[in-house]
Amino acid sequence: MQRERGSGGGAAKGGGAGSGKDGGKRISRRGLLIGGAGAAIGVGALARGDLARLWWRTPGVDKPRTPGEVDYTGALWIGASPANWRRADRPDDYAVDRVVVHVTQGSYRSTVKVFRDPSHRAATHYVVRGDGHVTQMIRELDVAFHTGNREYNERSVGIEHVGWVDRPESFTDAMYRSSARLTARICARYDLPVDREHIVGHVEVPGTDHTDPGRFWDWDRYLRLVRDAHKAQT
Repeated sequence: MQRERGSGGGAAKGGGAGSGKDGGKRISRRGLLIGGAGAAIGVGALARGDLARLWWRTPGVDKPRTPGEVDYTGALWIGASPANWRRADRPDDYAVDRVVVHVTQGSYRSTVKVFRDPSHRAATHYVVRGDGHVTQMIRELDVAFHTGNREYNERSVGIEHVGWVDRPESFTDAMYRSSARLTARICARYDLPVDREHIVGHVEVPGTDHTDPGRFWDWDRYLRLVRDAHKAQT
């Protein structure tokens, strides 16, 4: 869990359980809504990426959001503090090309509590417990402050695993299998290869001082489970 460098704020979201939106499909892309053929803001002089980042700043434009909606079927929605993430329109404004694996170094209850605390200034998109339960706290559309590296935050989905890096018993079979299904769905959604280049540990993020998921995280087992789940889903 780590603060984003140069981070910003975002819009508040509701709590409670939500209905899934993954359904085996990728997140749909939405066009930029700017009137007058864009002449008023000099669309011709702006790059496509710049336009995508500006859409939500256009007066009167707000991307439809449903309070409590989740991106992964079966996840429980508990919204993180808006101080711990930044509103975005991924993958239109920032291409998603990484899943980052974290370990909480604390209990499920304490993790949810700090992610809902605005003074913490960090949170991940998902939290996976030892029993396999998945909680979503930030929409995949949005940028979570979870790696300590702004670029990686913008390009990745973060998954916390409840446990401790020095306690291998934290990493249960139910956790591995549940997290693997979640990661497989994320990879399918964004057309990511299931490999160690695109599924990384927090320790591998440039500039981090974190060591998670640690030496007891079984990467070979995890990648095998992700590949199996990916094949089953596609």
